[in-house]
Order: sequence, then structure tokens, then C-alpha cells
Amino acid sequence: MKWLDSFFEKKTRQVAQSASRRSALVKVGKLFVGTAFILPVLPFDRMNPNAHAAEGKKKVDVDDETSCDYWRHCALDGFLCSCCGGTVTTCPPGTEISKVTWVGTCRNPHDGKDYLISYNDCCGVAQCGRCFCNRNERERPGYRLGVHNDINWCMANTSNTYNCTVAAIVGVGEPRG
Repeated sequence: MKWLDSFFEKKTRQVAQSASRRSALVKVGKLFVGTAFILPVLPFDRMNPNAHAAEGKKKVDVDDETSCDYWRHCALDGFLCSCCGGTVTTCPPGTEISKVTWVGTCRNPHDGKDYLISYNDCCGVAQCGRCFCNRNERERPGYRLGVHNDINWCMANTSNTYNCTVAAIVGVGEPRG
């Protein structure tokens, strides 16, 4: 083991003769600053690591309007009106549809087409509290107000009390080609 000690002693002396403490600190500082800019752009998975564990076991019903797996609910964040006395496109009695909305593009598994879905909150009565869904497929950051689903969209109505959310088809995507 003496050879290992002498090797490291020799290398340490060479570095000490050719570099100052100040230059070593500058190099370490550059390394930290460079790392601070590179690490945030590296891809990483923000999802729950166990989120996909049971996918193969359960059968998804894309036609059940009271399920979060219903194909129109791909960008929905809130309570489903179909569980609260309304339907997938109509608000429950005693509520009014929000004057502002957010949109999402969902693929219908039956015909393979993409549909533009308008998500409108139903306002005026306390929260329904049933069938909560939080699907954020292709959601955009909060600074793009028109495509962000974490906002109380009842803000433009007389009553800004949120009850549930409907998902109405407003357009169909044209095939690319």
C-alpha cells in the first residue's frame, strides 16, 4: 500500500505547485454554476412511481360517463356532473354553466379521432363531492390561463361557487397528412 500513498502524494504535490487555492475555488464554482443550469433541463418523471403498477390488472371502461377513464375526461380536473345530478354535457338543476372555460383535446378510442373538448364548470351550488377526477393529459402550465384546469372558472358568474364540471365536444380534429 506504500505505492498508493506515494502515488497520491506525488499527484497532490504536482497540483499544489501548478494551481492556487483561488483557481481551485473558481473551477469548483464553475462546476456548481454549470450544474445548476443543466440539471433542471434533464428529463425526469414527476408521476407517482406506483401509478402504473395496477394498469394491466383493471379493465378500463372508456364509455362510462361516471368514470374518470371516460375518454372525454382526459383534461378534466374536478367533480363529474354525471355523478352530481347532471350529465356529461348538462349541469345539475340549480346550477348555471360557467361563462369561461378551458379546453382539451381528447382521442376517442372508438373512431381514433381527436376531439376538442370544452370543460365548463357548473356554478351556484356547493361542491358536489362525488366522482372527483384529476386528469391532466396535455395540460399546460398555469401562466397560459385558457388551457389550465386548476382555476375556479366560476369567477365570471354571479355565484363563484363551484359544483362540478361538464365536458362538451366543440370540434373534431382534421387528420394530418
